Amino acid sequence: MSAAHKSAVGPATYDGVSVTLHWITVALVLIQFGFSKTWGLFAAPMRREMIMLHMGFGILLGLAVIARIVWRLIPGHRLPPAHSGASKAVHYLLYAFILFEFVLGFVLRWSGGEAMIFFGLPIPPVGVPHVSRATNDSIGVIHSLVGWVIIILATGHALSGVYHHFVVKDRVLARMIPALRSSREGG
Repeated sequence: MSAAHKSAVGPATYDGVSVTLHWITVALVLIQFGFSKTWGLFAAPMRREMIMLHMGFGILLGLAVIARIVWRLIPGHRLPPAHSGASKAVHYLLYAFILFEFVLGFVLRWSGGEAMIFFGLPIPPVGVPHVSRATNDSIGVIHSLVGWVIIILATGHALSGVYHHFVVKDRVLARMIPALRSSREGG
């Protein structure tokens, strides 16, 4: 698609890999948050299974964000921000907090003397000293707070996109939602 055609139908769009990794990230953030806020409602066997899935999906989330960063660093995969530097800053903050949360998940498990579990595969503690129960609990509180920060940033990011698309009418959502793009392009 030529630059002239892109400007005629709205903002430049992301390639399929970028769009796919974005929506995988969104889904995994929501799954992670959902598990963490609901496993306390279940009895021990189900709660333990949800925690194990939380660890596995958490590792996938960290890998998805790393893949997004690597993909964007490859020439030709970076678009200018749709609007202000604030949009770019929120993206960087989301990446940073998700990666921080990823590391905190490992530190939480390993500092408690437990293996991280990736869909049944144990990843034994490496280089993280065993700490007191109180310190481990504090790491867990930080892990939970960072989860809330991610949800708040992601919600603000999504609401900003919706506002720009429907109120400002700049079609910014077409950058990440192929159906919106194709409806305007007649395809």
